[in-house]
Amino acid sequence: MNRPVVLISLESPHSFWQLSAAHERALSAAFPDVEFRTATEEAVPRQLAEAHIYFGWRFEPSWLSGAPRLRWIASPAAGTDHLPVAEARSVGVALTRSFGFHGRPMAEHAMGMVLGFSRGLFMSRLAQRNRTWWKDDLADEFFDLAGATMTIVGCGSIGEHVARVARAFGMYVIGVRRTPPVAAEGGITWMHTSAVHQAVAVADVVVDLLPATRGTDRFFDRDLFTAFKSRSLFLNLGRAATVDQRALLAALNTGHLRGAALDVSDPRPLPARHPLRLHPRVLLTPKSSTLSRTYMDDAVAFFADNLRRYLAGQPLNGLAEVPDARSPLVGG
Repeated sequence: MNRPVVLISLESPHSFWQLSAAHERALSAAFPDVEFRTATEEAVPRQLAEAHIYFGWRFEPSWLSGAPRLRWIASPAAGTDHLPVAEARSVGVALTRSFGFHGRPMAEHAMGMVLGFSRGLFMSRLAQRNRTWWKDDLADEFFDLAGATMTIVGCGSIGEHVARVARAFGMYVIGVRRTPPVAAEGGITWMHTSAVHQAVAVADVVVDLLPATRGTDRFFDRDLFTAFKSRSLFLNLGRAATVDQRALLAALNTGHLRGAALDVSDPRPLPARHPLRLHPRVLLTPKSSTLSRTYMDDAVAFFADNLRRYLAGQPLNGLAEVPDARSPLVGG
């Protein structure tokens, strides 16, 4: 029997998002009966013909026609909205996302954003340029995290990481998802998606971790922002398409929102004169919430575990679901 062929394409300008020679050696040593090949993204379509498994950042739907032996597409990313989930399923190819390691850096990022507002750090950074003292301004702007409430919309495994860090600061956490756990988990108060308006109405901080699907498009609209607690803070570490940016701006301009911290935007990057880029109460980060020096180490470990399952004929972890417009929020 021919050895399974794994084609890997994990190019990036950043070393922590690249497959290293050490990763290649570790995979080859752990799976001596598997043939591992690496390819540049440009060369992937030509090399897929003999591949049984593909591990990479990107996969175009058109590549499927040139991959008759392909049985599994593995992505190191948590989201799959950029991948051909439906097309792969239609030709009998499994597609998996990765999970379990994105939550730590994203939780750190989220709490950095929250602390920047709650302790007046962003205000101080601006004021220090042309003012000698601004303590009275901070006295009006800061808020305590201990005793405050954070609502996480789309609270899956990443949201649970964010919740743990928030609770370490003494915050109460509400998790919103379409299938809340039967039993309380991690100190989170769970609410069904149908109660999202109630969930944001009591929150001092609302975190958007929604994926991009037909059901989540512009989910945070004027109606939902109106339901927010006055002077609350909004964070988006999910997908830009889940937010109506005009409605967000309106909520900021009226003062209903204290501020917004956005790791994603539409378009990306925002034009130089875009009102969100210039708004004094908006923090933008360049889709950097998953930056981690250990990212590829963890991604390769996740893939290796799944490869063992594949070779043993066991179910794969992280199987992507075809997006369902009737289920707007993540369930796990």
